[in-house]
Amino acid sequence: MKKVVVVISVLIFCVNAGFSQIDNEHDKPAWYLDIDSATITAQRIMKDIGVQQTKLDTVALRENISTSMADVLSQNTVIFIKSYGRATLATASFRGTAPSHTQVMWNGMKLNSPMLGMVDFSLIPSYFIDDASLYHGASSVSITGGGLGGAITVNTKPGESEGFSVQYIQGIGSFDTYDSFLKLNYKNKNFQSSTRVVYADSDNDFKYKNYSKKEFVKDENDNITGFEYPVERNKNGDYRDFHALQEFYFTASKNSHFGLSTWYMKSKRGMPALNVDYRSESNSRSRQSEQTLRTVLYWDRFFTNVKLMTKAGYTYTDLSYIYSGDDGTGKLLEMIHSQSYVNTAFSKFDIEYYLGKKWMFAANITAHQNSVSTKDNATLNPGSESVIGYIKSRFELSTFASAKYRPVERLGFAINLREEFYGSRNTPVIPAAFVNYIISKKGNVTAKASIARNYRFPTLNDLYFVPGGNDSLDSETGYTYDGGIEFAVSNKKASLNGEITAFNSNIKNWIVWLPNFKGFWSPSNVKKVNSYGIEIKLKNNIDFDKDWKLSSDGNFAWTRSINHDNPVNWADESIGKQLVYIPEFSAAVNAKLSWKTWMFTYKWIYYSERFTTSNNEKNTKIGNLGAYFMNDVSLEKHVKLSWANLSFKMLVNNIFDEEYESVLSHPMAGRNFGFLVEIMPKFKR
Repeated sequence: MKKVVVVISVLIFCVNAGFSQIDNEHDKPAWYLDIDSATITAQRIMKDIGVQQTKLDTVALRENISTSMADVLSQNTVIFIKSYGRATLATASFRGTAPSHTQVMWNGMKLNSPMLGMVDFSLIPSYFIDDASLYHGASSVSITGGGLGGAITVNTKPGESEGFSVQYIQGIGSFDTYDSFLKLNYKNKNFQSSTRVVYADSDNDFKYKNYSKKEFVKDENDNITGFEYPVERNKNGDYRDFHALQEFYFTASKNSHFGLSTWYMKSKRGMPALNVDYRSESNSRSRQSEQTLRTVLYWDRFFTNVKLMTKAGYTYTDLSYIYSGDDGTGKLLEMIHSQSYVNTAFSKFDIEYYLGKKWMFAANITAHQNSVSTKDNATLNPGSESVIGYIKSRFELSTFASAKYRPVERLGFAINLREEFYGSRNTPVIPAAFVNYIISKKGNVTAKASIARNYRFPTLNDLYFVPGGNDSLDSETGYTYDGGIEFAVSNKKASLNGEITAFNSNIKNWIVWLPNFKGFWSPSNVKKVNSYGIEIKLKNNIDFDKDWKLSSDGNFAWTRSINHDNPVNWADESIGKQLVYIPEFSAAVNAKLSWKTWMFTYKWIYYSERFTTSNNEKNTKIGNLGAYFMNDVSLEKHVKLSWANLSFKMLVNNIFDEEYESVLSHPMAGRNFGFLVEIMPKFKR
């Protein structure tokens, strides 16, 4: 408990959420405050009434350009990222829920796999994201349905500078890691073209001490006198990732805009061997490859009191997993060759209407048409033509309407209604209610609260996977309540913003895959989970003088996610226990100290103990994973030349060489280094 008190204290004194910005002429200033003769003005836009939201600024997204969104989220938010290692599967647990309970949108289109229901954040380069926001709990209903934990939006947007610009970044790091980034941008009054390319290449063969194996020490008489843990290398962990993003923006008139974003990704990755695996790469090998194309076309139009927007998009994914094992003769034989093809068509129509200065109405309708074909091409018996898999299509429709009312400057209300249809089924109406009230203009203290009912329908794998799919599954149902206080104070040289939120969520019909008497796994609606806790966010900035500046931000989360269902059988010891891989405590702090053209950055992450078995068994090698602290530092120098702006950055990750696992039997890299060089040539305009 002392550690928790220290963590909270550090966060409170070190670090939050920023001022909301006005984005419509109907959103007037919510408060004014005079401090040391300086006038502070902020506006709360009507669409954000009562919303629990975390916005990631461009500094967080670009802090370490070579990271994925998995790293950005773990370092800057209250979300727990469950990672299998560098450049391997990384999923999000939002408020103690499952990865499929976090909905993720890219430029308005879902990124969640219709097969698996989740998102691999290691495959989203932060270099491609210009704007990211987290919608906690009930607030996710305003974005999409199914976010029992919350929702995350990631977007691209037009640049601001006119003319032609080039940015090239080259990174080199430990374990033969090379990262290359290129951005080409051209903009004039009515047209903009933006091209971004990312290529990452690594052997990823870091060394680690394997505490799951022992090498015995013997004397000259062959008697065992002791043992030691061997030092091994990460096997089969290499990866090659390529991403390309092409965007076009066109301004048809002052109030009418078009945009097109196309993102292509090709990834080839080895699946690292477990530290309990005694096989060599010569007799066992797993590989995963993926090609994905996403494209979104949008049009928007602004009128005096109305905003219209329509979007259309398409996603194609070719996903392959191959496991090869020794056939008994020393040769590798394909034992699993899973091949999946996913096609998704997307469309959305959105309208916002402002009635005077006190009312706002919004409505939208979103459609996804999913088609999945998946099978195992491996032939274990020569001459056999049978395959394991399924071919299914499903139409998904989501309708949404909301009304927001601000009767007085201090008070705001909002009601959201959503209903979703999937295949031949539909969810009941999903309601959400929000309120916020400015308690004190001095200190800008605002109270916010929300309540919502939510549903998440089963994925295609849940329903049709062979063997094991269960087409009689019910939708998961969630009830979420949260409330909190935020504040913002500032003077000429310093600012401090903060927010604390308490939440409670009850989820019924939680879908879990369990082994059955037929010898394979199958999903069932078996869990009733209560998730509750506290989230704290803080941020401060201090300008000591014109050269020295300090900024810090951080977050803390206390999360209890408890299974309250009835025992599955007499041996079920999971009732009343924390869900697996959900840390009770987590925290992160980022601090940046800049002097002239130099910047030093320190990042600290903490995760408490995580259980790997549902009975929360302690003091065993497989029952739990110990708490760990992560410390990263970087030093950056900016240089301005007549022909270009240059930047040099040195990184030291895991500076104290922490030995830890995020997932059981998956070792993580120890201390490692990186170096980045950025070149931005100057062109005459």
